[in-house]
Amino acid sequence: MLTLEELNAASQQQFTALLDGTYEHSPWIAEKAWHRRPFASLAHLKRALVEVLHEAGREAHLALIRAHPELAGKAMVAKSLTAESTNEQGKAGLTDCTPQEFEKLQRLNADYNAKFGWPFILAVRGPRGAGLNRRQIIDTFERRLANHPDFELAEAMRNIHRIAEIRLNDKFGFTPKMGNLVWDWAEALAEYSEAEDALTVTYLSDAHRACAARLAEWMREGCSFDEVRIDAVGNVVGVYHGTDPTAKRLLTGSHYDTVRNGGKYDGRLGILVPMACVRQLQRAGKRLPFGIEVVGFAEEEGQRYKATFLGSGALVGQFDTGWLDQVDAQGISMRQAMQAAGLRIEDIAALQRDPAQYLGFVEVHIEQGPVLDALDLPLGVVTSINGSVRLMGEVVGQASHAGTTPMGQRRDAAAAVAELVLYVEQRAAQVPDLVGTVGMLDVPNGSINVVPGRCRFSLDIRATTNEVRDACLADVRAEAQRICERRGVSLKLEETMRAAAAPSAPEWQRRWEQSVQALGLPVFRMPSGAGHDAMKLHEAMPQAMLFLRGGNAGISHNPLETITNDDAELCVQAFDNLLSQLQ
Repeated sequence: MLTLEELNAASQQQFTALLDGTYEHSPWIAEKAWHRRPFASLAHLKRALVEVLHEAGREAHLALIRAHPELAGKAMVAKSLTAESTNEQGKAGLTDCTPQEFEKLQRLNADYNAKFGWPFILAVRGPRGAGLNRRQIIDTFERRLANHPDFELAEAMRNIHRIAEIRLNDKFGFTPKMGNLVWDWAEALAEYSEAEDALTVTYLSDAHRACAARLAEWMREGCSFDEVRIDAVGNVVGVYHGTDPTAKRLLTGSHYDTVRNGGKYDGRLGILVPMACVRQLQRAGKRLPFGIEVVGFAEEEGQRYKATFLGSGALVGQFDTGWLDQVDAQGISMRQAMQAAGLRIEDIAALQRDPAQYLGFVEVHIEQGPVLDALDLPLGVVTSINGSVRLMGEVVGQASHAGTTPMGQRRDAAAAVAELVLYVEQRAAQVPDLVGTVGMLDVPNGSINVVPGRCRFSLDIRATTNEVRDACLADVRAEAQRICERRGVSLKLEETMRAAAAPSAPEWQRRWEQSVQALGLPVFRMPSGAGHDAMKLHEAMPQAMLFLRGGNAGISHNPLETITNDDAELCVQAFDNLLSQLQ
């Protein structure tokens, strides 16, 4: 098997030969990467190859893509594929297609080439490296046919990098064992759902309680935590003691509930990664000078009841007992659901943690966005969880006949809101890490031949600091008023939610940065646009987060949410590196 020592000592010609086949018919990539030696890790080598391609430009990307064979295409039939491609297409079962599957793939190949001008590229060995099945391949083929050419070009390149990553693993004899474990745990946990055809796990449903029981079992039996319990709000808590059981603990974790029709990694990754780290410590017979407390928070998404962060909120003394009287769609109150689950409501107040007993809180989480995937970076260090504000608005004008009302005499409520939507987009784009969204638009009783007399809308503004967020909101309010006065319509705006920004504690952010650097990867700093349990713990102790790249352009809250075993392996290693810094 190939080693980094051998590669680092090789001449350019030897280096290129050793990496032959990593990128299809493109030895120039290895030739250029040779100048970036020495490589401190396999991850460092993979990153260097990615950077060579990033710098090469569009024409080089197109040439590389066109160097690849079609899936189940002429080269496969003629048995003229490279050894690597033969292995990959064979593992995916493409050599055993039924006549109907083969015909469909040929038709998809033709349609794809006609639209984009290059062959369809897919890492058919998949996110686990074991191979996608033919149904998954065909479904992905059909879905990606709808993409914009620029996006699809980038997606093809991302798949080429994944193909190269797996080929390098084979050359080095490397298996991401901890990444496989995390990936497999997430798959197993996804077996529990309230819906047959989608992943839906809401607070204290049967599926939710089954997830909690499974997590507790893995903590107890698979990872050998010293203490495991399900607490009074349904959090799954595992404690691995330090050399002194009374020593301070590092608190970590995330949530195991999901949105409806959600993904397998949102929240759950932040439970499974530290569990894998504890498992390694226990199997090595190692104790640290501090304890590790991993919490699977019972609720974060607010899907069953109109309350969020029930799990992490309880740890900072913010469980609102008024929530207990809320009822779900079936008329079941939260109190009844908790009692049916055997939870002791009277014990909730005692769940509040004493910050003096903790070093801080860290959370790993799938990014839930496209930034890392677009950069071909597996990890990102979070600088701040954005502060947000949400409002509901309504503009009232005058409904009138679309045919008889002259353009200069209209009081069009929808047109006023449309103008405001564009202003929000332009204003937010002026400041880094500021985002503004109008996600809901409604014209009550609207008709094709009526000038809209009323338009309701939502407004969501988020930024890394409260000051930047509030400055944007003030400008939006002022512009909305100007638009409405000019158009002769009236405006109502009601604030419905406000959450403070949660900047990462500098010393903990630096630890994540050093952990990533130790892997041979560049440090990429980024804000979190979504809310996380770390926002609640931020109110009691220092916190910092690490993001893991999501595949499929980072889509989340969606069944297409995905990660790779190699990225999960790096995440476990980064968490290990952070633990090492605290010793």
